[in-house]
Amino acid sequence: MQAGTEGAARTYEVRTYGCQMNVHDSERLSGLLEDAGYVRAAEGDTPDVVVFNTCAVRENADNRLYGNLGHLRPIKMAREGMQIAVGGCLAQKDQGEIVRRAPWVDVVFGTHNVGSLPVLLERARIAQEAQVEIKESLETFPSTLPSRRESAYAAWVAISVGCNNTCTFCIVPSLRGKEKDRRPGDILGEVRTLVDQGVLEITLLGQNVNTYGVEFGDRLAFGKLLRACGDIEGLERVRFTSPHPAAFTDDVIAAMAETPNVMHQLHMPLQSGSDRVLKAMRRSYRSERYLGIIERVRAAMPDAAISTDIIVGFPGETEEDFQQTLDVVRQSRFANAFTFQYSIRPGTPAATMEDQVPKAVVQERYERLVALQEEISWEENKKQVGRTLEVLVAEGEGRKDDATHRLSGRAADNRLVHLAAAGAAEARPGDMVTVEVTYAAPHHLVADKVLSVRRTRAGDAWEARQAAPQRGSAVSLGMPTVGRPAPPPVEPSACSAV
Repeated sequence: MQAGTEGAARTYEVRTYGCQMNVHDSERLSGLLEDAGYVRAAEGDTPDVVVFNTCAVRENADNRLYGNLGHLRPIKMAREGMQIAVGGCLAQKDQGEIVRRAPWVDVVFGTHNVGSLPVLLERARIAQEAQVEIKESLETFPSTLPSRRESAYAAWVAISVGCNNTCTFCIVPSLRGKEKDRRPGDILGEVRTLVDQGVLEITLLGQNVNTYGVEFGDRLAFGKLLRACGDIEGLERVRFTSPHPAAFTDDVIAAMAETPNVMHQLHMPLQSGSDRVLKAMRRSYRSERYLGIIERVRAAMPDAAISTDIIVGFPGETEEDFQQTLDVVRQSRFANAFTFQYSIRPGTPAATMEDQVPKAVVQERYERLVALQEEISWEENKKQVGRTLEVLVAEGEGRKDDATHRLSGRAADNRLVHLAAAGAAEARPGDMVTVEVTYAAPHHLVADKVLSVRRTRAGDAWEARQAAPQRGSAVSLGMPTVGRPAPPPVEPSACSAV
């Protein structure tokens, strides 16, 4: 066991930035550290080890990291034996630059060698010098590593890592590498293990989740995987993120419609409704194909809730291009959309393109897009009033629950629902509550009529975890929620970033 300065076990904290893949990696980092004898720091305590799991997608990612490192410098100088590690996409990109700019950092590791962290920390401690280890290809698939999951009732399951696309706005493929697929048996084995531990809901993860199978030559593998998840007893909800429109096939739609535990919820990044801009982005589909997918999904599943990612102000975008995006948004009737203002990301082809759109123009277009989507989201949510929904009660989804005396959770279509606690007093996170929707807002539903509560194995697992609580909590910044604790503002899903 790693000993602290007074013989006690050394404590740690993992700070996570970015997409779901980073969140998944952070659960592995926590598991590795605890496997090596570290203990999670209690909230408010200064840990012996701070690990930054970084994102390189957003324009201010560097400033955010170095600002936080600067804040920690005096704390580290005053605490003997404290260590700081930096991993993730920004570490993969900047490598030795991190130690040059912040020489008080002890360990830098990349996206391909997450499993090296405990060894690198020990090397840095013994050698009394920074350890920088960046692998250029995947060393160990993250899902084979120990894990400390944040939720007792919902879990991420990575089915692939890396990306074979070359979108001009995205730096992720150069940092995560080419797509690597897990074998179906390994994935289903992990899902069964999670279900045995009480998990009711899993989300299949991949940079382009629906290209799963490309490495072993089966283009129908993803649809088969969804159907196989339907055969796992005790698994009540299956989700996935994020698919790529160019590879989205009808067999996947059929699998979603015909497999009872696969939710009628789809996050499908659009990025732009202009074919000219899509071509400049190297997105290998056009608006007609995208709308065709939406139409076929709704034909098979009329109740499907569809969300998306959209970038405003990509280099060369004209007012006409932007109007085409608005047209696609009107036709698609998204339940919600993650909207982003394009910002230059060094290392991407788009960064050096001509005709960068002025910031003021981008801002004005962004505001128009948000206003339109808010209107659509509210109209779509109003259609839910009077409907009966089954809600998976979550922990932390409703930030005002204490003040409003409500519980919160996710409906099958992933809509956020706040429900009357009085009618569901015995419900625990992980339990299922059947409700009638009584009010709709653009970003959530309210259900003051609680019809029934179904206590579940997942609720039992949550209760058991509370009876033997882990110390402290991880810091998670920018994690889209799927039936789990709600974070601060959402980042793009998977690699669909600006």
